[in-house]
Amino acid sequence: MAARLSASTSCVGALVVLVWCGPVIAIASAGAGQAAAPAIVIPPPGVTQELALRDGTRAFGRVERIEGERVVFRTTAGGVLEVDAAQIASLRTVEGRVINGEFLPADPNPTRLFFGPTGRSLRRGSGYVAVYEVMLPFVQVGITDRISIGAGTPLFFGGGSERPFWVSPKVQVLATTSTQAAVGVIHFTSIGNGSLGIAYGVVTRGSRDSALTAGAGYAYERSAEDGHGGAVGMIGGEHRVSRRVKLVTENYVFSGGGIGSFGVRFLGEHLSADLGLVVPLGADVLIALPMVNFVWHFGRE
Repeated sequence: MAARLSASTSCVGALVVLVWCGPVIAIASAGAGQAAAPAIVIPPPGVTQELALRDGTRAFGRVERIEGERVVFRTTAGGVLEVDAAQIASLRTVEGRVINGEFLPADPNPTRLFFGPTGRSLRRGSGYVAVYEVMLPFVQVGITDRISIGAGTPLFFGGGSERPFWVSPKVQVLATTSTQAAVGVIHFTSIGNGSLGIAYGVVTRGSRDSALTAGAGYAYERSAEDGHGGAVGMIGGEHRVSRRVKLVTENYVFSGGGIGSFGVRFLGEHLSADLGLVVPLGADVLIALPMVNFVWHFGRE
């Protein structure tokens, strides 16, 4: 038994090291690529680009024309920039929406609410590094555009030789413009003398700015003596209220009670931060626990 746990821990440890190194490799690769001249192309209709000049100027819009060494770039606000190709430091496609001439970048953490998954999927080669409640680091990486896997372990844990950890395989089974669905498992092991987790299915309907997510699952517990479980329901939502702020809620119901949560997500280009409150439902005394999460996305959007 100890040998099997040791082997499992080694595998998860290798995955954690690999995913933690992924962002470093990506950053190094990006830095190496900056020395070369960026590819300048006219994008298809509806595509938004981010233009960065060597003097630090940045603009969102799209390349409208290429006239020899001159590039004509129309911004989302309707302005026109004419620059020499040699002055362009980078030109890349970005995801988001244009509202009243202002470009709203996409949420860098769309595959989860606070803790629970959405029906959205990471793309192949992309992923995120997260720290939940300061003490719970977690990584997830896309194996394909529909399959991802992650792992985590607490920074601090009680005595004993077995360090608890969890894995989280996820498979997207439906992807349309407005609806995504996925199934997966969050499995915790080395918890006391057994393991526990939840197998789930989840559906998200809406856009990255405003969507409703509902899911159902089976929470299980396995120990050396016995095992039992029960059904769990989840409903959550997200709604963007400004360029950099989104409201998020995530709520669970199960036999004997439930958990409600509400808060805000601050959006950066690659980093997002969640601040909120978690409230146990059905308790005799009202308790509100603070929640602080940070997620850094790397790779493809």
